[in-house]
Amino acid sequence: MSPVHPLHEAATARAVIDGSGILVRWSEGARRLLGYAPEEVEGRPAAGLLAAGFEVARPEAAARRRDGVLPLCRRDGRVIDVWVLAHHIEDSDDWLLVSPLGGPPVRGPDDPLVRAVLTQSPCAMAVYDERLRLYGINDAMAQVIGLPEERILGLTVAEIGGRPASEDIEREIAAVLASGRGRDVETYARAGGEERAHAWLARIAPLTDTEGRVRGVCVALHDVSEQYRSRERLQLVNEASVRIGTTLDVTRTAQELADVCVPALADFVSVDLLDPPENGGEYRTEPTAAPITLRRTAHRSVNPGCPEAILAVGEIDVYPAASPQADSMIAGRPLVAPNAGGSLEDWLAWDERRDKLIAEFGLHTTMWVPIAARGKTLGVAVLSRFRHPDPFTADDVLLAEEVTARAAVCIDNARRFSRERQTALALQRSLLPQSLPRTAALEAASRYLPAARAGIGGDWFDVIPLSGMRVAMVVGDVIGQGIQASATMGRLRTAVRTLADIDLAPDELLTHLDDLVVRLSTEAGAEGTTGEVGATCLYAVYDPVSRRCTFARAGHPPPFVLPPDGPPRQIDVPAGPALGLGGLPFESVELELAEGTVLALYTDGLIESRERDVDTSHRLLCGALRESARSLEGAAHAILRALLPAGGAPDDVALLLARTHGLPSSAVAAWDVPADPSLVASVRKQVTDQLDLWGLTAATFTTELVVSELVTNAIRYGDPPIKLRLIHDETTLICEVSDTSHTAPHLRRARTFDEGGRGLLLVAQLTQRWGSRHTPEGKTIWAELSLLGEE
Repeated sequence: MSPVHPLHEAATARAVIDGSGILVRWSEGARRLLGYAPEEVEGRPAAGLLAAGFEVARPEAAARRRDGVLPLCRRDGRVIDVWVLAHHIEDSDDWLLVSPLGGPPVRGPDDPLVRAVLTQSPCAMAVYDERLRLYGINDAMAQVIGLPEERILGLTVAEIGGRPASEDIEREIAAVLASGRGRDVETYARAGGEERAHAWLARIAPLTDTEGRVRGVCVALHDVSEQYRSRERLQLVNEASVRIGTTLDVTRTAQELADVCVPALADFVSVDLLDPPENGGEYRTEPTAAPITLRRTAHRSVNPGCPEAILAVGEIDVYPAASPQADSMIAGRPLVAPNAGGSLEDWLAWDERRDKLIAEFGLHTTMWVPIAARGKTLGVAVLSRFRHPDPFTADDVLLAEEVTARAAVCIDNARRFSRERQTALALQRSLLPQSLPRTAALEAASRYLPAARAGIGGDWFDVIPLSGMRVAMVVGDVIGQGIQASATMGRLRTAVRTLADIDLAPDELLTHLDDLVVRLSTEAGAEGTTGEVGATCLYAVYDPVSRRCTFARAGHPPPFVLPPDGPPRQIDVPAGPALGLGGLPFESVELELAEGTVLALYTDGLIESRERDVDTSHRLLCGALRESARSLEGAAHAILRALLPAGGAPDDVALLLARTHGLPSSAVAAWDVPADPSLVASVRKQVTDQLDLWGLTAATFTTELVVSELVTNAIRYGDPPIKLRLIHDETTLICEVSDTSHTAPHLRRARTFDEGGRGLLLVAQLTQRWGSRHTPEGKTIWAELSLLGEE
């Protein structure tokens, strides 16, 4: 406790009691109150001074102060009631008890201290009567108003202030006068004769007479400018952390910076950024050198349309060494004008256009803040005031630096993301088909859309021509995002093409692809790459001769089919495990498709949405497919428009549409070939007659050679029964020879004096391409001849 002056020691009775209730100190004032000398009571229980039968409850552990009236025994035997105030002494168990001696001082209406407290109090106070007219003010209020008391007595608040804020205060005074209940009001206004506005807390209380009637109102003003500005700064910083960086878009982030600062910090804000380095490089860490070329990325004004903006968003301007933009970026610190070094006109003299802003909009103060993050300068933010009456203060500069620093990190993150996104997107598009092949089996249309905001994923699609006029269709989705997912997608697409070239069945192809994904996942773990490799895939093979299509999928969304004479429906294909789980089987489904059937294959980004369930997406897909199926390109556009939001897809989307075409039976000819080499000539004669029937006489010579070699090879090395089939369309003639042997043929180099061994080499030289595929019965050797060259 604070020490007491010796002259005042006897004016208060003081005693100290320890934690066990023993009196350890007894003052002269205590002796005067009860008559006991210190040596008579110190060291004895304090309870002995209480009147008989009265007990004091022990204080609670958390109690720090207590008060009350106690019946105490004087030394002369009388019992007196004494009001006692008890304080717990910090860092001890002791309590200090005090009680004033003598009655309260007598104060008359003309007491000098009473008058002084009203007139000289540092708290600005005013009294208004029942008519809301000024009744009196103290010296502090006169200083706030800026007018002497005798000039303004009898005026209302609105008449004295002359501002909208004064009218608001007057309405609050009237409400207190009517209700008799006080209230607190915050306002923002200038004091008399000052240029800078203050934040004020006005505490309005009713004044009552002896009968409790409200006779007037007292207004006490407290300057809370520091607290107000601290609260405003904290609120702006909080808003900046919430509102800036909501996306990974550079332009959007720059606009968020401008939006946060207007009007809280400035009346006009522009954000100018350096263009990204060429070829996706990093910004230089060394100081920027003038002249500096900046692009207007965002701006915001309190005036609609931003008439103060000299540049439109997207335009470029060059800032010389004399410009404050260049000075701020080179120095790496904010600049404010006007300042001790010059006026605002001096700072803007380098550009006549900006100089005109001072006169046209009344611009009176400007601040340039460099936008820098991770040691690299990205641009500059320019904050100007013309409607806001006060110039920028040192606190405003610190606040602008903090908000801009937060935005700079977000802008740098957005640029890094954009650079990686563009790289991944370029890689993704280079790995996807640039165009779909034209085949007699089907016509196709495709769409690929990267995610609008997330990283680039690993969605892909492909159309792969197979032997026998057949066509494979594939759609897949690699788990994950970014360059790693795009690279994995490229490897899987290449693997699918390789496996498709050896004519594996859909379920067998997915089994081999699953093994590859397991190996890729193992390699990724060995290299320390985070996350496992996984993917989903849908693979289908359509045969235009039989008009049958075989489907198999690995954890991928099922396809939809639109028959030419019926509604669209989902194809029930066994789901199968996702690729990368390893060791689990895949199943296939075979369907016969009518001429003109439309197939829809897609990735999950098309149907998965937070706004609706998958069943609703399926209905939207079917509706768009049914209404626009006359054109596959139109149907693809309609499907994306129906299922994806206007702002872009939240996930990558791959869509593949195909309309099937069947080959007429007249375009196919087949024969059973006896396993007798002497009958090969008769087979050639049948082939020649068929070519004449088809009007393909020009291809007879080459076809006879190819058929002769393939049939002879099957008779010599294969197992019966042997079958020959010819298939043709407008551009291609296909020869197929099948037998029941599972031994695959291969080219070999014949020596000079060998009588055989040149058959397949001859076939390879005469045809566009050739190969073999395994069948349930054995194998088929095929060769394709181009009819365009023959014509």
